Amino acid sequence: MIPKRFRLAAGAALTVALVSGSLFAYSATAEPGPHDADRATADTFGRLATDVLSQRTDALVEDQAGRHNSGHSGHNSSKARMSDQLKKDEAAALQSLRSRKTRLAELGEAYTDADTTVAVDKATVAGGKATVQVTEHTTLTYKKLRGDEPANTDFKTKYELTLTSKKGGAWELTSIKSQDSGPVAVNEPVTAKVATVNDDGNQYPDGTPASTKYPAPANPKAKTGGAYDYAAMAKYAEKYWSSYNPAYRKFNGAGGDCTNFISQALKAGGWKPVPGSSSDYRNWWYDGTRQSDSWVGANEWAWFTLSNQRAANLANVYQADVGDIVQVDFNKDGSKDHSMMVTYRSGAGMPYLTYHSTNTYRKSLASIIASYPDARYFAYRT
Repeated sequence: MIPKRFRLAAGAALTVALVSGSLFAYSATAEPGPHDADRATADTFGRLATDVLSQRTDALVEDQAGRHNSGHSGHNSSKARMSDQLKKDEAAALQSLRSRKTRLAELGEAYTDADTTVAVDKATVAGGKATVQVTEHTTLTYKKLRGDEPANTDFKTKYELTLTSKKGGAWELTSIKSQDSGPVAVNEPVTAKVATVNDDGNQYPDGTPASTKYPAPANPKAKTGGAYDYAAMAKYAEKYWSSYNPAYRKFNGAGGDCTNFISQALKAGGWKPVPGSSSDYRNWWYDGTRQSDSWVGANEWAWFTLSNQRAANLANVYQADVGDIVQVDFNKDGSKDHSMMVTYRSGAGMPYLTYHSTNTYRKSLASIIASYPDARYFAYRT
């Protein structure tokens, strides 16, 4: 992402035991300042996060006989205790996700099973408070409604949890916030994005928004015999969606890594660099220590692509095929926020997207639009 003209500007040690389904904390030797949680405490936080995130995932999965409402991922429930406000927030989140499940069903998509695991990356305790960084990995199994859906979609997303040690020793979860800058994960509720446009007054080749009406009019793509290897683009993206290519730098800060990632995949499929000033959007390159703005910026990538006739806008976003690019302006503020590559397309005309910034493998376009029905979309035939 990183659009150029729109750039945004003493506690006690705790040991936790699981007793009869409740969490109890016992004070130990006082320690000055914040300190890393011990292994048992961190594991407890991980189970708590797994409880909450698994319930979200379960809200999307088709009901089956004998299936429990949560805990199907095989973890041992820690009976997550939440603050009153968070209970309300999570109830609303689950209702939102059930509505998303309905919207997906209307678009011909459903999931038959899911698995959610959580890894604790860092847990810090200070004065009865805890701040915990976790990474969720979820796999959802597509139901074969059309018959040619991919087997599954995967994503990894990062969260920050805050907890409070209550009187009597139980940990209480007070908040859980996503740390990713891309689209929400399919099991994550949508939060409003604030418009922060600072237009410089210049004109740019922004392109034409695409219709989101499904199904789309036919617009077949010749995938072989041309200048580019679209299978190589998709293969690259699906290889590095989760484990980043060490040959490239990561841009996982506020701007996100999404456009850096699609640039890598396009290069793997035959896109040639255009040297020159890094700030001139008509150039596109990466040299190991620096890169053009168009390599990493969603807006600049679009301007480069259209001005150099590397790709043309598609009339309907569902026309996108393997190797094509989809971009989103989530809040219609004039700035493109996110870039994704199509790495699989079903015979019924459903594109499946792979991307960085909320690292995701083969997420259907229908799922993106079900989460952001009012966004502005752009599709590029590469």
